[in-house]
Parts: sequence; C-alpha cells; structure tokens
Amino acid sequence: MHTLNKSGNFTTTKRLIKKLMTSSVSTATEYIKHHMVHLEYNLRTGELGNGGFWTLHLDTIFFSIVLGIIFVCFFAYIAQSATVRTPSNIQCSIEAIYEFVNQQIVDCLNVEDTSIGALSLTIFVWVFHMNFMDLIPVDLFPVIASHMGIPYLRAVPTADLNMTFALSGAVFLLIYAYAIKFNGFFGWIKEVFCEPFGIWFFPVNIIKHLIADFARPVSLSLRLFGNIYAGEIVFILIALTPATMQWLFAGAWLGFHLFVITIQAFIFMMLTIVYISLTKHEH
Repeated sequence: MHTLNKSGNFTTTKRLIKKLMTSSVSTATEYIKHHMVHLEYNLRTGELGNGGFWTLHLDTIFFSIVLGIIFVCFFAYIAQSATVRTPSNIQCSIEAIYEFVNQQIVDCLNVEDTSIGALSLTIFVWVFHMNFMDLIPVDLFPVIASHMGIPYLRAVPTADLNMTFALSGAVFLLIYAYAIKFNGFFGWIKEVFCEPFGIWFFPVNIIKHLIADFARPVSLSLRLFGNIYAGEIVFILIALTPATMQWLFAGAWLGFHLFVITIQAFIFMMLTIVYISLTKHEH
C-alpha cells in the first residue's frame, strides 16, 4: 500500500512492517500516522487526499453504508422467515433485542410507539455494527485495500468525528420532529417561548432551549467518538508490540472493548429515547 509522508516520498506497507521489526521509533510513528489517515476526496478539486472543508471521508461513508445494508437485509430476512412453532436461535435473539428496546421506550414514554421503536432498534444495531469494526485486526482492511491501489483506509466509521456528529445531528432534528408530533407546532413554540421563566423572558427561554438542544447532540457524538477512537488507538499500539505478546494484550483488550462497544451503542440509543421522551408533555 502506498503512503505519502511529509517529505512527499512514497513507501509501501511491506516496508513499514519490515522496518517495524527493528522497533524504530520514527517508523512506529509513521505506522500510527498512516492508520489515522482517512481515504479523503475533495469535492472542490476532485482529488484524493487534499483535506479541507469540502472533503468526504470515503472509507467512513463506504463502511457505514455497507454495514447498514447488511443490518437491514439480515433483519428483513429474519422477519420474513420468522415462525411461531419452531423459532431459530437467531430469531429468538432478534426478538429478545426487539423486546428489550421496546421495553425501554415503554418505560420512558409509558406507551408503545412503532416509529420510535424502529428508530431506537436501528440506532442500537447499526452503531453496534460500526463499533464492532474496531475488533477486526487493524492491518486487515488496509492490506486488502493496498492490493486494490487504495492508499489509506480506516474501517471504523464511529472513530470518525464526522460520522458521530452526523448521527447526533439526525437525533437533533428528530427531537424537534417528535416535539411537534407530541405537542403540535404551536404547543412546541409556546414551550420554547414560555418555559421555564414565562413569556416576558422569552429571549432567555429561547437561549436556554438552544443551549440545551445543541448540548445533547454534541455530548452524544463526542462520547461515542472518544470511546471508539481510544479503542482504535490501543489496538494500533498493541500491533506495535512483539508478535509473541500481541495475542496476550489483544485478547485482554478485546474482552474489555467488546463491553465498551456494546455499552456505547446502548447509551446512544437510550439517550435518544430519553431526549425524545423529554419533549412529550402530558398537559
């Protein structure tokens, strides 16, 4: 795989791995930097790796879409082949996940809502799949991509801040959508202008709502990104250790990180449900 360093010279992944056998600090730094670079495409210049504002992370987009398609197709297949008499183990597992998610919605909203249920289930499973990519060996996909002429590749979508912000941004918009659905448009406007200090302090009320509404998606995105990004860094550092010790370190961190990626998917889903439930007022 061809990589571009600061001096503009190209090296290959094989050379990087060979140099790493000598435990060179400079080479280890080069190895880490290489794994931290996205496959970028600049929309303005039409070139790869330019960076800047109008830049797409093609690897993040590709893996997130592929994992989403796998999730949808798999769940659709299970739904079509579901049976009451002799349910398979996979069907029972999917039903258990569905009932678990649905129970969280009932506890928060005191009512079943199919749209929120579908949203929550999608968030939990999709985010978990994207997090799970962090458990795949860090060199597997970059080496495969190198044989296809792709210079850089990062396979963990949720280790990209752009992806986590996109997810939380969608949640941000859905909070307003459900606020209008539950309370009506004028009921929502009245809440923004009048709560909590009354109509005469509507500027303060609006600022308060804006701060709270923006803080929620920002905290959602940074929490998910920080945990997955940290896990990715640890796996890359483990890859730099001697081969005889990698299995020990990787096995220990794998067991812990499996819990982390699951709990982060659950937290993202749970906070989404809570934020939506806060927009519903019985009065």
